[in-house]
Amino acid sequence: MTKVLLIEDDKVLRENTAELLELSDFDVITAPNGKLGLKSININNPDIIVCDIMMPELNGYEVLKEVTKNDRTKHIPFIFLSAKTEHQDVRKGMNLGADDYITKPFTEDELISAIRSRLAKVRILKEKEENNVNNYSERDELINLNDLKNFFDDYGEEFKFSKDDIIYREGDHSNFIYLITKGAVKCHKLDSSGKELATSLYKEDDLFGYTSFTHNLPHKETATALKDTVLVGLSILQLSDILKNNNKLAIALIDHLTDDLSHIKDQLLEMAYSSVNKKTATTILEFAEKINRRPKDPIKISRNDLASVAGIATETFIRTLTNFKNQGLIKSEGRNIVVLDIEGLKQIN
Repeated sequence: MTKVLLIEDDKVLRENTAELLELSDFDVITAPNGKLGLKSININNPDIIVCDIMMPELNGYEVLKEVTKNDRTKHIPFIFLSAKTEHQDVRKGMNLGADDYITKPFTEDELISAIRSRLAKVRILKEKEENNVNNYSERDELINLNDLKNFFDDYGEEFKFSKDDIIYREGDHSNFIYLITKGAVKCHKLDSSGKELATSLYKEDDLFGYTSFTHNLPHKETATALKDTVLVGLSILQLSDILKNNNKLAIALIDHLTDDLSHIKDQLLEMAYSSVNKKTATTILEFAEKINRRPKDPIKISRNDLASVAGIATETFIRTLTNFKNQGLIKSEGRNIVVLDIEGLKQIN
């Protein structure tokens, strides 16, 4: 019988919900707060956890963080049950690794359907992972990054984000490695004064989100969709298994990371020693390449982002843009920048 742990501080709701679940043939264990809920998880090893957010002792977010830190429990499906309906609360819970979010009041069908669908998903993913491992010897070995990206397309979970949506925040656990199938992504950090500094840009067919390929570590930066974006993600557990069974792919991925580091070093050297004109031109070209399929399309991004990647003050950056416009290299369309002379920008020293 499937074992459900229900963590809820409201006694009446806890008892009524437990009764509903028992009538649907679930083995139900209950806990009145997050602290006792964690103890119950360790003792009873439930198949799925349904947890309130606002509770004494430990709130639901804290319970989820503890669950995901433990290798023995981090793969247990986790559903938040809460009256908090604001979008930011939903996003926070999902970014922490929750599988679903049900708002109060809820119907019996909503709860049962959410539980059964999440349990089914776990079974399907487990079967896929087992089949993937078992079939390594039966199919062509994954050798290079193209093979890995095809694997993402075939087996990855799809995520869709609208322009300016947060994909994950700094400090969120890195549950997935992502491949961009449509759109573009900006990663950024906040400096000591709260100013946003762009750290990297990713375009279609780029991999990102890899804080670690073997451990669920917190992200070191925040990722935002620069336009409507579609991602496919593999869990760190899946990718770790793939790398263990495909040595050539692991070497190819190391080469890819080495190239990334070399690119970052080149960027740092350019920021330190290049002229303001060169930094500005290089940054415009980089954004044009990352965001647009056609470099001459408008760059729909703020001047603050461009300036932070270039490593120069926004005011200085804007003055340089004005000089470029006067030279006929670019033009402005509202807040957007259109590249008129790609070769001209490339030749700036």
